[in-house]
Amino acid sequence: MTDTLTTEATDAAAASTELGADVETVRLVNGLSCELPANSPLAKLLHSQRTWTGPDARQRLRILNAAKSVAIVGASPKPSRSSYFVGTYLQQSSDYRLYFVNPNETEILGEPAYASLQDLPEVPDIVVVFRRGSDIPQVVDDVVAAGAKTIWVQLGIWNQDAAYYGEEQGLTVVMDRCIKVEHARFHGGLHLLGFDTGQITARKTVR
Repeated sequence: MTDTLTTEATDAAAASTELGADVETVRLVNGLSCELPANSPLAKLLHSQRTWTGPDARQRLRILNAAKSVAIVGASPKPSRSSYFVGTYLQQSSDYRLYFVNPNETEILGEPAYASLQDLPEVPDIVVVFRRGSDIPQVVDDVVAAGAKTIWVQLGIWNQDAAYYGEEQGLTVVMDRCIKVEHARFHGGLHLLGFDTGQITARKTVR
């Protein structure tokens, strides 16, 4: 299937060059890339497929264990927001030095809120992102400018081009995964708020 797509992509690119059509670079599932007519059906099909794969479970565990500090970009003081929930968990259930980044707030969860990553008192090991998918490329630039090495884009947020771009800038990229869930699953905290622990019991373990 991949070879067929590669052949079709090559033929389409050649045809578009002859016709003078706008051409864009599209990534393939085999890690290669090709040029295609920007509005061609094949280009649209390939754009709809997820070709980027991030760190596996063991690599994510190493990322979490190596980190000492975490910054949350797009943090909110509203309890209804997922960033508030994640911030609360990390504040209460991890040893990370935690920073909140939101230029519209002065305090979140009892801690000062910072206008930007570059305003933080230290370079965070992980930058957790709660922003629209379309905002992620700019956040990648902000992370690089701040000197951080890992960007962790939260569950439900996906921008494949930004993931590739982040890696090209030398970042470790995690995307469409919840850092709260990942930290909890690796550190025995999935019982919190009803997450499955893999054990059947009527009693909560006292620790």
